[in-house]
Amino acid sequence: GRQYTVSIALPGSIVDNAQSAELRTYLAGQIARAAAVFNVDEIVIYDDQCQRLFESANQQSDPHLFLSRVLQYLETPQYLRRALFPMHPDLRYARLLNPLDCPHHVRQDEPSPYREGVTLPQRNQVQSGGPVRGGSRTFVNCGLRRYVMINRSIQPNVRVTVKMDDFEHLETKNPSGTVVSPRMPREKDGIYWGYQIRLANSISQVFSECPYPGGYDLKIGTSERGDSIDETTDKMPAYRHLLVVFGGVIGIEPAVDADQSIRYPGEDSSKLFDLWLNTCPNQGSRTIRTEVSSTTPPYLDY
Repeated sequence: GRQYTVSIALPGSIVDNAQSAELRTYLAGQIARAAAVFNVDEIVIYDDQCQRLFESANQQSDPHLFLSRVLQYLETPQYLRRALFPMHPDLRYARLLNPLDCPHHVRQDEPSPYREGVTLPQRNQVQSGGPVRGGSRTFVNCGLRRYVMINRSIQPNVRVTVKMDDFEHLETKNPSGTVVSPRMPREKDGIYWGYQIRLANSISQVFSECPYPGGYDLKIGTSERGDSIDETTDKMPAYRHLLVVFGGVIGIEPAVDADQSIRYPGEDSSKLFDLWLNTCPNQGSRTIRTEVSSTTPPYLDY
């Protein structure tokens, strides 16, 4: 299995630079594909201007919510999207993007020890195996020809990770399984199982609201003013929870300046990180867009 995790953080403001809804969606698709290809476990979308309140979910044009919604949609297996994602303007063009085809996007007849599913309403709980007794069972749509039974009562329309009891015989009349943590495929079997999305109101909350006990033990900041990655390939310390932070169009420094909880100026942003790296030295463009830099993660060189 794989015990370590990889997280990336980037500002939602990068979406504002796209000129149309189609291009904004395509940009989100680039980030999602890079995250999937490089086995990213968590994507943190932070507000580099510290002005927006994510609780106002009615702001349909909020770039952070837009990016979060599209990334979540693409990470979700296609057979679950109808149940988990109601119609929304942000997803108008998301259906046109190529699927990520991650390991947890399991095909109908493909044997897999784990499957993502969504719990079904009570009216769908009766199958050929008989009625549910005492409400202690729930049927789950796992993308198979038949619903999967689990011995737990869970409210409907909840996404769950199911460990299949007999995944090599999918034609069984009554497939069954057990609900497990979505971390289990990675931790026990080393299977990449998609990414989680987290929103942060500021760059400091990227660190302070880390979901892992003890926080991120290796923090990398990316900047054209950082140390060349070519000169630091032998200095990578061991880690359990890695965080790589990308800045917006003009870098991480403005996000630090805007965050009142950080006591030093943006020019000292490197103090937030264990490594301050230029991931693309000798670049042939004045600026590197965030969606491009996310395709060259520094941890790949170690």
